Amino acid sequence: MKSALLTKHSPVGALVVAMSLSAIPFAPAGAQAPAATQGKPWVMPRTLDGKPDLQGNWSNETQTPFERMGNQGPTLTDEQAAALEKRARDVEEYRNQPTDPNEKALKGGVGNDLAPVEGEPTFVERIAQAAGGNVGGYNGFWLDPGHQVIRIDGVVRSSILVDPPNGRIPALTAAGKQRMAERMAQSRKFGEFDGPEVRSLSDRCLTSFGSNAGPPMLPNYFYNNNYTIVQSKDTVMILTEMVHDARIIRLGAARHVPPQVRPWFGDSIGHWEGDTLVVETTNINPIQLAQSGGLGPYRGASEKVKVTERFTRTGPDVLLYKFTVEDPETFTAPYSGELPFNRIDEPIYEYACHEGNYALPSMLAGAREEERTRAEQKKE
Repeated sequence: MKSALLTKHSPVGALVVAMSLSAIPFAPAGAQAPAATQGKPWVMPRTLDGKPDLQGNWSNETQTPFERMGNQGPTLTDEQAAALEKRARDVEEYRNQPTDPNEKALKGGVGNDLAPVEGEPTFVERIAQAAGGNVGGYNGFWLDPGHQVIRIDGVVRSSILVDPPNGRIPALTAAGKQRMAERMAQSRKFGEFDGPEVRSLSDRCLTSFGSNAGPPMLPNYFYNNNYTIVQSKDTVMILTEMVHDARIIRLGAARHVPPQVRPWFGDSIGHWEGDTLVVETTNINPIQLAQSGGLGPYRGASEKVKVTERFTRTGPDVLLYKFTVEDPETFTAPYSGELPFNRIDEPIYEYACHEGNYALPSMLAGAREEERTRAEQKKE
């Protein structure tokens, strides 16, 4: 049965065909909490044990980049934000136009060309343009990164990172540089498509793209930037729509699990500081730490990295999310960021991606075919 929610913003059928993906509930990102009902100030909802109720479905989609771009300052003007958001809407409208079936396919894939609309290409467009390498990524019609930039207390932010003041991840220490070099050398021992083990965790359907599930939990700038939070007196569960990752936060635990126990997304312990849920995560899986792409936060982090997150309801429809990453063995300073999670009223769909997804064997089969072709050409 096809749900009425399955609009162009949540194209289940086509994404399942493309890569076994699920639908994407659409919601505005980066918005501030709407004004309280006329004459009735907003009151923090609470669970039966008196703690702030964080439960519900949320989205952190945004046009605001993780790290600051160029020589921008920490904030944008309202005019700059309006131009960026208009460009994002215009690009989506352009991408949503019907494709001419007689049009010759472009090198790099359908939809990877920049849209011929007014304004400078956005960070999100540049990422989408590079997706899929020389074979191209999804047609832009299927992408749903959100239209809006981050506004916190009415101020437009130019990046998710707010500390260091330049809005960028700090420089690596000498040990961090050595660790990064060793990881790069290890990766060069194998071809990019030698086997499933050398593909990214997202290609293998093991974890979400970028750092959706975290920690820290960041937008991936493509789609499915949605979450469900469920809490009890002793536990908070955060389900990430992308690759249906689930984080379990143990409330009030006295200590982390032993250092040799390293689950996906680490071991998370939470406690309440007033109306803010504070979560400390250590023991992150080393394979996850080794994923050092541009959309990820680790960038060569050691197994001693610690991530501290803060969740605070600031209105009926906004959950303010803050995080700090500390790893003195890798980075010359800690770094911190913040962004709003906005309530969505649509359900979260299953992201039907699983290890062994048919797309991965197809990628490896394509690589083997390329190898056979090159071998035949050498014989000629």
